[in-house]
Amino acid sequence: MRISPVIPTVANLLLAVLWGFSVFAGWGPEAFCSDPGCAARLDGVARASALFAVIAACCTAGAWLVLRIRGDENRFTALMTTAVITWVIAESVFFAGGLIVR
Repeated sequence: MRISPVIPTVANLLLAVLWGFSVFAGWGPEAFCSDPGCAARLDGVARASALFAVIAACCTAGAWLVLRIRGDENRFTALMTTAVITWVIAESVFFAGGLIVR
């Protein structure tokens, strides 16, 4: 059974939006911080999770932009799966770090 490439692409985009809102739109400090010092500590956590977010974004972009990968279903699926897993790790690092700095 073949899975449409749209499904992992949408999953990657939704995870990217969730991470972006958590880090840049203030969802993180709203969820985890009650004092000003916490927000500064949460910035360090955001930078740590950004490493994984960049890797995930590069995997997603590479899967779509490199023609050899896009043309090979196994490579495309592997790279998109890696991207989804890496987005989940980025979110997990941010969430766990948010709980710790609280």
